Amino acid sequence: MTTFIALIRGINVGGHKKLKMADVKVMCEQLGLADVRTHLQSGNVVFRTSRTDRAKLAAELENAFGVEARVILRSAAELRKSIDANPMLAQAQNGPSHFIVMFLDGKPAAKAMQALRDAYSGPEEMQLHGAELYIHYGDDMGRSKLTNALIERKLGVAGTARNWNTVTKLMEMAG
Repeated sequence: MTTFIALIRGINVGGHKKLKMADVKVMCEQLGLADVRTHLQSGNVVFRTSRTDRAKLAAELENAFGVEARVILRSAAELRKSIDANPMLAQAQNGPSHFIVMFLDGKPAAKAMQALRDAYSGPEEMQLHGAELYIHYGDDMGRSKLTNALIERKLGVAGTARNWNTVTKLMEMAG
């Protein structure tokens, strides 16, 4: 069996698309997923399954929740690789709540990162590595104009972001 982390995008933000994590856990168990655990109210689920068709699994999860929500899956091994590949580890460790990993649903085209840099020249540091975008926002995270919508539009792929504290906690949960 493989351990997966489901990152649910866009739920419980600003009172919209409300999903209780206890309900999410039950829905996942009803789909036959094992050892289901959730973290925070922002859509993080760790589970085990023998299923191998990721696209089908993500679609089943999206349909089960009853609200429009994108699910991005990472195996525990993939999450470990994204942690180990962090090109800005010092920033992540020094300010974990101001450092995010945006998990993308695919690897952007080669020119996409340059398109993002051309469209946005703010103070944030960002580096793309495979299907993860690492961003250090610093102290101005709440006022940043580097939004998920801009990132997705320029990279041409959907994604969902988690701060470094959450990423490392999910890895701990996944074993």
